Amino acid sequence: MTDFTPYLLHAAILVPLLGAVALLLGGRALGGGAVKGVALAGFSVPAVISLWLWISYAADGETGYAFVSSINTGLQHWGIQLTLGLNGISLPLYILAAFVGLGAGLYAILTHSERLREYLMLLLFMHAGLMGIFASIDIFFFYFFHELALIPTFIMIGIWGGRERRYAAMKMTIYLTLGAMLSLLGLIALYVQSGADTFSLIDLRAAIEGQSLSAAAQTYTFALLLFGFGILVSLWPFHTWAPLGYGAAPTAAAMLHAGVLKKFGLYGLVQIGAPLLQEGAAAWATTLAWLALGNVIIIGFITIAQRDLKQMIGYSSVMHMGYCFLGVACLSTMGAGGAVLLMFAHGLSVALLFLLGSCVYQRAQTFDMTAIGGLGRQAPILSALFATAILASIGLPGPGLANFWGELTVFMALWEFRSWMVVPAVFGVVISAVYGLRALANIFFGEATEAFSKKVDASTITDLNWREKTPAFILLVLLVFVGVWPRSVSDPLDRSLSDLYPAMEERIELTVTEVPARPEL
Repeated sequence: MTDFTPYLLHAAILVPLLGAVALLLGGRALGGGAVKGVALAGFSVPAVISLWLWISYAADGETGYAFVSSINTGLQHWGIQLTLGLNGISLPLYILAAFVGLGAGLYAILTHSERLREYLMLLLFMHAGLMGIFASIDIFFFYFFHELALIPTFIMIGIWGGRERRYAAMKMTIYLTLGAMLSLLGLIALYVQSGADTFSLIDLRAAIEGQSLSAAAQTYTFALLLFGFGILVSLWPFHTWAPLGYGAAPTAAAMLHAGVLKKFGLYGLVQIGAPLLQEGAAAWATTLAWLALGNVIIIGFITIAQRDLKQMIGYSSVMHMGYCFLGVACLSTMGAGGAVLLMFAHGLSVALLFLLGSCVYQRAQTFDMTAIGGLGRQAPILSALFATAILASIGLPGPGLANFWGELTVFMALWEFRSWMVVPAVFGVVISAVYGLRALANIFFGEATEAFSKKVDASTITDLNWREKTPAFILLVLLVFVGVWPRSVSDPLDRSLSDLYPAMEERIELTVTEVPARPEL
């Protein structure tokens, strides 16, 4: 490893951040070409860096992290220092953030959104925050970068959003602010109780291993993290902001939020909450599993009822977060690994679906799936890509799609945790097939309504152009690559989880026996 390699993590945050500042300060003096060039660099550099770090990844045996580097922030007196690094848990999500960011950025650049400079500026701020979330070892900056990525979302929905955008932005603000405050309280409580001198996860783990936190303290602290992170990830029944927000959000913002930012809370539970608060996690495991089944079954049936394509994609995203929560609830290396692998695959597939859904709208001028029909004849490439993304979302074992491996691993872990829960969880796959294949059949192979045929001349509908194919194929290639070779991310993931979750399987029984009952809500 060369000396400069660890600082590539800083560059992946700094380049999009500087690009955003350049667009902000450049104003109208920047021409259209300069704006696009700055934005292209801001989205491309993190993707190239993530590829290099993926190839070069080799975790240190003592800390469990690779590419660790720190920058003096002047806040060391309060234990705050910008320390970046990757372990096997953060590596897949770091790659996800880089490539969904590249796909969303290219789509925004190439499809000429209104007020493009301001739009790209906000996307770059969001992208810088996303790269920082999964690279941060210091939990203060882990939270800070989440807020940096979240704030532009509200602005983009309020300005560039679709129908009900102001109501959607307001509802998202209320829900996500509440979730952020609860998770912040949980992180502060964890830091205070640990007795550590810094917010570094490495130091926090060492401090907690050197003492025994009481079961009650762990239970209450994990509850703050669970419900704070749960709201941010749209855990049932705190989910209603998500479909509304995604339905109103412009395409690139929906791709970044649903594909990447929504993984923040789940990542926090896998990386921080469950390993550091094992008894607290055990006390809440069964409750979490029940709530996760609410995502899978209840939200699944709501998704079937949708007729609006974008709303269907939004609800399906909420539904599939239930599988990730089920993996976390298993409190095992296998369950956590399945959750991370599914987060990675879901992020790519849902971003691809939002992109292709926008392409459908550009041709049909409506999201009403009951009206559109026959697009498969005029747009075979769009049809094939949409079918692949739907099959990936369902979790079918082919053609070489990564979602299947994540869901399969979660089901295997769930069988060991609560075997009967596998039945409703697998039934969720049937629900996914119903709404996914019906959408595919209606839009591309069904008959258009008379009103739609009068509104849109079928002969004028064209297939995807290169501006739309390029970002779509970037997402698809990565999805298929990991589907064909899942060990490219699962091997480092397994090594990190084996270090962090050495006794978690034994603690599953504590949910029924030794752990004190969780506090009543």
